[in-house]
Amino acid sequence: MRLVTARLIAVLLLVIPGLLACFGFLKIKNAIFNYFSAFGNDAITPDFQWLSFLFGLVLFAIGVGFIGGWIFFRDRKRNYVAPRFRPKRPRPPKPQA
Repeated sequence: MRLVTARLIAVLLLVIPGLLACFGFLKIKNAIFNYFSAFGNDAITPDFQWLSFLFGLVLFAIGVGFIGGWIFFRDRKRNYVAPRFRPKRPRPPKPQA
């Protein structure tokens, strides 16, 4: 039962940032769509919803950054990354002459 609980928590740690990224993407998309769709209506002046756009951008960056970091550190632990991303090993000291 303990393993099931640990895996459920691990899945939630990935689902919650994924939902944040999806919600942020939708806020960005809606802000852009509402701006361009307002050009068809002559009764109003189109204005861009900057607050909604920036809020969506922040949520999207946080969600994608968390998931990307999770994958990067998992791959780094399993040694799947390029040599430049592997942890640096300290060089042994040179013998004194």
